[in-house]
Amino acid sequence: MDQPENVWLDDEAGPVVRPYAMTRGRTRPSSGEFDLIALIVAIQPAAAVSAGLGPEQTVIIDMCQHPLSVAEISAHLDLPVGIVRVLLGDLLDSGFILTREPRRVMQSPGEPVLKAVINGLRSL
Repeated sequence: MDQPENVWLDDEAGPVVRPYAMTRGRTRPSSGEFDLIALIVAIQPAAAVSAGLGPEQTVIIDMCQHPLSVAEISAHLDLPVGIVRVLLGDLLDSGFILTREPRRVMQSPGEPVLKAVINGLRSL
């Protein structure tokens, strides 16, 4: 029988890399906000820019040949959104991706507009 210190709890897990190792300890992207629904698109194919990139960044560039949201990238990579944002910030700084942030919601209409709408509905 194996000694407790020689027993692996999960042989199927394979090599484990902590998320902070992928980002070198950074928790925020160096540039860009990367809202969950922001669209990301790669400028060049992954083969053309793979030099000096980590494997996750190469996969991001490969996936983003067509626009994908930050949430979709995170789901496909099975990585936390915070880690994906840091990786995307590095790619943006290097000029490998373009991002389109969602438009900000306009301010809600003021009280006079809402009263006019209510009065208009009542008159119907």
